[in-house]
Amino acid sequence: MFEDVKMPEGMSAEALEHLMYPKNYGKLEDADGIGVALDEKTKEYVIFYTKLDNDIIKDVKFATNGCQDTVVIGSMFTEMIKNNDTEYAQKAIAKMHDKLGKLTPQQQVCADIVFTAFIASLKNFENKLGGLDEELHLLKMKESCEVPQNNEGEKNDR
Repeated sequence: MFEDVKMPEGMSAEALEHLMYPKNYGKLEDADGIGVALDEKTKEYVIFYTKLDNDIIKDVKFATNGCQDTVVIGSMFTEMIKNNDTEYAQKAIAKMHDKLGKLTPQQQVCADIVFTAFIASLKNFENKLGGLDEELHLLKMKESCEVPQNNEGEKNDR
């Protein structure tokens, strides 16, 4: 589809496809687990919705107010784990790191916020099975994707 498009430096055709046409974006009304990862400094968040049948992820969606990197990573990751078991999904986090290659520190936080929201959704499901009445499970990020400022006090581009 993007054969004749000049790719931005460092961006694969697959990443561009996910940027232009994100997969699994939005709310999953009948989710079994809902997880939220929050960057308190920037207020960026990812909400992850999982629909489970035993250990199989039957459906998955995500939503974010984050940057394009977060959308691309969320789209790629949800496609990777859909219709697989939760054990595979946990291993897919490492596979995504390999697939994404070298990331800037900010991009790494974008990836981590997606993966953290997924883990929070599994924790929410587990808590519900244990009898806890929890609407969603929130995990706060230790690292921020806040863009560092240069010497002149201006924010650097991501």
